[in-house]
Amino acid sequence: MENQIKYRVIVSERATQMLVSHAAFLAQVSPEAAERLTAEFEKTANSLGTMPQRCPWLSGEYIPKNAYRFIMFEKRYMIIFQIVDDTVYADYAVDCRQDYGWFIR
Repeated sequence: MENQIKYRVIVSERATQMLVSHAAFLAQVSPEAAERLTAEFEKTANSLGTMPQRCPWLSGEYIPKNAYRFIMFEKRYMIIFQIVDDTVYADYAVDCRQDYGWFIR
């Protein structure tokens, strides 16, 4: 078996704030669902430490080609990240049901 590169995963302050916002909104309806959301985020982000290239490229008209990748968690949430050398930068935690036009500007 080949030695796999272990990547360092850094979650940005912005992604953390986005996650907290999603969890706080969800907690109004279901505290258990909010806890599950944060646990799944952590599990998914940590999984990026191994083979983050397995995730597809994020594409869009105004998104730089081959700059960001994404991984889904908890059905409708997405971590948007970049890989630089041996580090994964988790920049955003988004709810796919919301409009993120600001992201592509």
